Amino acid sequence: MSRARATEEDVIAQFGIPPRDEDLPAIRSGLEEACELEAEAEADDDSDTLVMKAYCVLLFAAGQVADSLLIWRAKETSFDAKCSIDVQLLCGAGYAVTLQHLRGLDSEEAREALAYIEECDAGGDFAGHDEPGGRLAEILPAYRRYFGLEA
Repeated sequence: MSRARATEEDVIAQFGIPPRDEDLPAIRSGLEEACELEAEAEADDDSDTLVMKAYCVLLFAAGQVADSLLIWRAKETSFDAKCSIDVQLLCGAGYAVTLQHLRGLDSEEAREALAYIEECDAGGDFAGHDEPGGRLAEILPAYRRYFGLEA
């Protein structure tokens, strides 16, 4: 029996950008469920990463560094997810804060996420990210436009 899938529009309409703090547990749970659905769909060649990406944008907007590994897990769920979920979404709390957090964790997953972020940084994906008015400040307005929440 297959579970009904939410759409990215459903997710954004339910929680809004930025989400409320009290909604974060439901958002995290929703992302974990979407990852499970993605894994099932990938096996059936019917993947859909847009819902996962919407949840990741919400967690990015909340800016809590502890969510970086949950977003990493979502990004690593499938090839499509890796391409669809932007690396910058791992750093909602800021680039430097996220690197410090990941370096402090003793897990292979944290080391892999850290290495990937650093590799992307070497390619320019995080240039000026934490600077006032830099990339971090630009990401959320860009996603609000993407989801049709502002012109």
